[in-house]
Amino acid sequence: MTGLSDNHPINYLRISVTDRCNLRCAYCMPLEGVAPLPHDEILSYEEISLVARAASELGISKVRLTGGEPLVRAHLSSLIGMLARIEGIDDLSLTTNGVLLSRYARELKAAGLKRVNISLDSLQPDRFKQITRIGKLEDTLLGIEAARAAGLHPIKINMVVMRGVNDDEIADFAHLTRENGWHVRFIEFMPIGGQKQEGKFVPISEIMERIEPLGVLKPHSLDGNGPARYFHLPHAKGTIGFISPVSEHFCFKCNRLRLTAEGKLRPCLLSDEEMDLREPLRRGASADELKRLIKQATEAKPEGHKLDSGTTARSRSMCQIGG
Repeated sequence: MTGLSDNHPINYLRISVTDRCNLRCAYCMPLEGVAPLPHDEILSYEEISLVARAASELGISKVRLTGGEPLVRAHLSSLIGMLARIEGIDDLSLTTNGVLLSRYARELKAAGLKRVNISLDSLQPDRFKQITRIGKLEDTLLGIEAARAAGLHPIKINMVVMRGVNDDEIADFAHLTRENGWHVRFIEFMPIGGQKQEGKFVPISEIMERIEPLGVLKPHSLDGNGPARYFHLPHAKGTIGFISPVSEHFCFKCNRLRLTAEGKLRPCLLSDEEMDLREPLRRGASADELKRLIKQATEAKPEGHKLDSGTTARSRSMCQIGG
C-alpha cells in the first residue's frame, strides 16, 4: 500500500450514487431542479465498486454514500454489500434526508452499512416544508427513529444554519442532545454552484454564543471522518458538533476525495477541478491505471479554498457533488 497524501493522509472517499433527489432544499438545489443525468451516464454499482477497490489499495478506509438523495437509487443495499466486502474499507456510512429511511434502514444495516448522517434543518413542520419545498417533517423524524431501531449508530443530525431562515432554532436543536440524545452538527451555510449568501451566513462563533445559555460546552470525542469539532452540554447523552468551512476552514487537514455520480473524481468540494474516471472504466482500465488517476487527482488538491475572495465551485449545485 503506497497511500495517498497531499501533506495530510487521504483516507476518505465520498461517493455520489445519484444526482436526483426527492426534496428541493433551497441551499442545495435550484428551485427549478437540475436536469437529471441519463441513466447510462451514471456509474454502475460495479464501476463504483472498482473505483472503491482501487482506492482502498491506496489507503482509503472510509466510504460515505451521498447523492442527491442516495435512497432514491434502486437497490442501494446491493452496492453497500459490494463495498462492505472490500478489504480495507472499515467504515461505510450514508448521508440522507431521511425521507425513505423508515423503509430501508434495516435492509441497509443488514447489507453492511454502519451509520448515517441525516439532514434536518428545522423542527417546525411548516418551516421544514418551506426549506425543502416539498418535504414533510414527520417522514424524516420516522427515518431517524428507524435508523436508531436498526442499530445504525451513531446517528448524526446535520443542520445548515441560515440567518433569517432557521437560526432561531439553534437552541432547540442543541436542547435535543439532552432530551433525545441526538448528535447534532451545526454547519455554516456555503455558497455552492454560483448561489450567493444573501445575508444567510452565520459563523460558528455566533452559533456557539446562542447555545451558551444552555450550559458550558465541554469538548467531546465522537467517531467519524469529518472536520466537526464535538462538545457536549452538562448531563447530555448526545453531542454538539460544529463544522466551519467558511469562517475557520479546515483545508489543511482535509482527508477526502469525492466521486460524482457520473464518475468525476473531485479533490475539493469548493473547486471545479475534476478527474474523469468513467471513460477509463468503460474502456477497461486496469486497477493500476485507476490508482494512477486517483493519485493524480490527489496531487491536484488545492492548499485551501478561496471563499473569502468570492471564488467557489460554480459548475455544479451541491446536489450534483454530494456535499
